[in-house]
Amino acid sequence: MRRGFVVIRRETPGDRSAVDAVISAAFGRPGSDQPPRETALVQALRRDVAWIESLSLVATCDQRIAGHVVCTRGWVGELAALGLGPISVVPAHQRHGIGLALMYAVIGAADAAGEPLIALLGDQGFYGRFGFVEASRMGILAPDPAWGAHFQVRMLTDCPSSIAGTFRYAAPFEDPQRKTAAP
Repeated sequence: MRRGFVVIRRETPGDRSAVDAVISAAFGRPGSDQPPRETALVQALRRDVAWIESLSLVATCDQRIAGHVVCTRGWVGELAALGLGPISVVPAHQRHGIGLALMYAVIGAADAAGEPLIALLGDQGFYGRFGFVEASRMGILAPDPAWGAHFQVRMLTDCPSSIAGTFRYAAPFEDPQRKTAAP
């Protein structure tokens, strides 16, 4: 099957149900009739002051939404920073470069906006290719020490050289079930 080209653009209010469907498809458990918690997380983030419209991006393929990524406001001490996640690609489009395109786009958009850094919890093998490193190596501590090396940061152009402290995600991330869930 020949796939169309991928376009990365900002999420619009009209995209919300399609984005929720993408997240549910990417994170859903076979046989479960409940939406995954990542879907509820993004819905809660949209209602939170930490939501940054310009950093909620969708990937379209053949004019249909096939992927989504979001960065929301986080903090390292008193310094505003970004927390990335979730990133989602519908299963039929996984391993075709859409996740890579979304990552490059959101990193570029965050850097162009003058943000200092992006933090995330995820697989080192995947995120390392985008310049993410273990956060503790950069003096930034995970919200949960159990996350260890899976908590990573990507310093951007405007990152001060003397940044240190514990990272705080937006309030919707404080779901106790998410707090100890390492990849």
